[in-house]
Amino acid sequence: MIALSLAEIASAVGGQTYDIPDPQVQVTGPVVIDSRKVEPGSLFAAFVGERVDGHDYAREVVDKGAVAVLASRPVGVPAVVVDDVQAALGALARHVVARLGAALVALTGSAGKTSTKDLIAQVLRRKADTVFTPGSFNNEIGLPLTALTATDETRFLVLEMGARGIGHIKYLTGLTPPKVGVVLNVGTAHIGEFGGREQIAQAKGELVESLPADGTAILNADDPLVRAMASRTKAKVLFFGESDNADIRAENVRLTEAGQPAFSLHTPSGCSDVTLRLYGEHHVSNALAAAAVAHDLGMSVEEIALALSEAGNLSRWRMEVTERSDGVTIVNDAYNANPESMRAALRALVAMGKGRRTWAVLGQMAELGDESLTEHDAVGRLAVRLNVSKLVAVGGREASWMQLGAYNEGSWGEESVHVSDAQAAIDLLRSELRPGDVVLVKASRSVGLESVAQALLADVQGGVDA
Repeated sequence: MIALSLAEIASAVGGQTYDIPDPQVQVTGPVVIDSRKVEPGSLFAAFVGERVDGHDYAREVVDKGAVAVLASRPVGVPAVVVDDVQAALGALARHVVARLGAALVALTGSAGKTSTKDLIAQVLRRKADTVFTPGSFNNEIGLPLTALTATDETRFLVLEMGARGIGHIKYLTGLTPPKVGVVLNVGTAHIGEFGGREQIAQAKGELVESLPADGTAILNADDPLVRAMASRTKAKVLFFGESDNADIRAENVRLTEAGQPAFSLHTPSGCSDVTLRLYGEHHVSNALAAAAVAHDLGMSVEEIALALSEAGNLSRWRMEVTERSDGVTIVNDAYNANPESMRAALRALVAMGKGRRTWAVLGQMAELGDESLTEHDAVGRLAVRLNVSKLVAVGGREASWMQLGAYNEGSWGEESVHVSDAQAAIDLLRSELRPGDVVLVKASRSVGLESVAQALLADVQGGVDA
């Protein structure tokens, strides 16, 4: 974080100082909420959780070198006391962002947010110092914590914004007002909470509504609900996609033998060829969104194409491809799942597995509400249509719907199986895998299906990233 005195912090968050001998002493380290991550110069934000009260660690963190505690009550050590620690954390982030003057890029969407954020960051950091959301740290606490890691050298701040209801993104843009806003897509992730795709579109569009007149809205031309958001912003609009009328578009899209997308990138300043190191055709759209951001911020098409072609996978368990020493390839995409990302992952599996046996080890897609049966059934049917060699549906009712969809689509017998849990899936795969097989593992985060991929990789030493 940029160096701030405790007096300035108290003023920014509307707090009172307690037990502070010198209000001009500066916080020079990170703002943290985990006492184990305290460093000399830190500010520790004390949250009260269901099982742990951060205030109980006040003395410990100061002994470790924290300058003070951001707290909701006096704690007997240097503290800035506020009514609401979360609100104060957000206020501090806004204060720091205003001081920085960095170009702030925010993005949202139903699928692909984290992969796209990682691509944007890898492209922009070739131009200047860039801070970006780690993993999917995209909520009311994670977003300000990310913003507070920026320093005086930061020129680009790339923030992922998630939403579980109307008003969430509006709140986040109030904490960190963006100059560039990207909306990737409107799908069915969390549809059970929102109530429908139109409500999801309403929530995602709050991002472009927050943009200033001299800002830029970057919208997916291939998604009608996103394209329609152009009318909801006073900012300049750039469209990306495979549509002929997109400002940033891909032509001649194809997959390499390894299943990695290649295409010709067209921008208003020219065109250049791109071959991604990521797996699956769905990453073309993500790359175009990143290219649109970079183009808007002044990078040439040649710089953008080179950066995209060299960008890797920064976040764990998202199409993480590892080949075991015995030739079995494990695709760990178990961080999360929704219908759109599940379809994309299955298509990527098939592209990677040409001439090889393919396994789809799939679990529940959470938060689909009334659409759950239909969507799980559809995933099972798609596995049959794509000629996946074997579907292993893992878990309870939702997994059984997936397996039944596969059975009904193709009268698969032994080609689809329903197992009760991750260990049962591991046991099955250990008994049936053979060299050359490709295994996709994917489910919502709550299922914990990454344990299947980890167990399979641990079975054979010498695995390498493909």
